Amino acid sequence: MEAFPDLASVSDDDLKRLIDDLTQEEHEVSYRRRILHGKIDLLRAELQARLRETGGKSVLEQVDVDRLAAILAGKAAPPADS
Repeated sequence: MEAFPDLASVSDDDLKRLIDDLTQEEHEVSYRRRILHGKIDLLRAELQARLRETGGKSVLEQVDVDRLAAILAGKAAPPADS
């Protein structure tokens, strides 16, 4: 981060330029922040919609972990396709 200039040694024109530059930078940061908040809101809405569809349960709750472990270990046959 650059150091703040000694204001007593800065000309009026340079002060105006610094103000303009920092104002522009603030506008860009603010715009980027609004974009990020919009993306976060969309992701949260998607998550909420998914949770509503599953009744708040994870889709992984339907997985039989013991059976899956047995299949991966070669101790059980995979389920037959219907």
